[in-house]
Amino acid sequence: MATTFLTVPAIRQVAVRWGAFTPVRNRDVHAVRIPRLGGVAILIGYAAGTMVASRLPFLQQVFETRELYGVLGGAALVCLVGAIDDFHELDPFTKLGGQLIAAAMVAWGGVQMYSVPLGTVTVLPTPVMVLLTIFLVLLSINAVNFIDGLDGLAAGVVGIAAIAFFVYSYFISYTYNPPNVFTSSTVISAALIGCCLGFLPHNFYPARLFMGDSGALLLGLLLASAMISTTGGVSPSEVSTNPILAMLLPLAVPLSIILLPLLDVLLAVIRRVSRGQSPFTADKQHLHHRMLQIGHGHRRAVLLLWAWTAVIGLGSVSFVLLETRIAAPAFAVALLAVAALTWHLPRAHVLGSRPKRYRPRR
Repeated sequence: MATTFLTVPAIRQVAVRWGAFTPVRNRDVHAVRIPRLGGVAILIGYAAGTMVASRLPFLQQVFETRELYGVLGGAALVCLVGAIDDFHELDPFTKLGGQLIAAAMVAWGGVQMYSVPLGTVTVLPTPVMVLLTIFLVLLSINAVNFIDGLDGLAAGVVGIAAIAFFVYSYFISYTYNPPNVFTSSTVISAALIGCCLGFLPHNFYPARLFMGDSGALLLGLLLASAMISTTGGVSPSEVSTNPILAMLLPLAVPLSIILLPLLDVLLAVIRRVSRGQSPFTADKQHLHHRMLQIGHGHRRAVLLLWAWTAVIGLGSVSFVLLETRIAAPAFAVALLAVAALTWHLPRAHVLGSRPKRYRPRR
């Protein structure tokens, strides 16, 4: 958090001096050119967290494998691809190729789906599991990239998701015999939380620096790494003693935590393909665009989408931590509350932020 926060001003100066600006496009909500390249500061922060963690005595067991170094290598590569795109926009297939290599580096490092918790531990052939791992990393990368449309939205959503993954992973590993709360997933999640908290003060509306593709692709890869590290080796019996919950939660919890980005990318692909367009065709119908169309202002739209992420993600984790008779009603009340705030809050102009009307000169 500290490294990211202190590095952002220097990265902003580099972006301004070298001309890494986000152009004002029809689908964007900002009206002036804003420097981007913030992902480089996030990468430096994550690397600092990893290096410090590697020197802590109680985390030495986590670094006995090359998992975290593989994640760091994949993160550096995907951030480089995004940084190049921040200066000179790359075509979709070149970016996808870079993402594919970065995802393969993560899998090569050892962060893999070793099994699929479908009621029981289902182990598939190694090549299939590696391909599944790469697919999940690519999906997460592009999902985060899709929601990066409002100041502070992507960093906040990923930060909240990382908190949920940290709590979930910590609890699962605490049930081991003997307990072992120091895992790759907890380390990745903790560092990711710090990066997002360090970046948000510079990125919340009105943003002084955008994360750009260098940041969106990086956060997506790190989020996928935390998810895969938690899900890939978990046993249903470690999640719940209830047979039904043990069958549902091992997959439902990780999917719920990243539901908002997944839903946005799924709707975008369906929407564009149904029109005969490429899935990479940009439009103004993402979830954050729809929040603005409902009538919410920029900050309120971001805060509400954060709230949806927290309620769904942490709500699903609560079924693992608490008894169902407590978690279920609390989850339902939270969902109703955030739904009411989304659709029944007064419009922005009621709160005194009515846009000024244009009056032509006489």
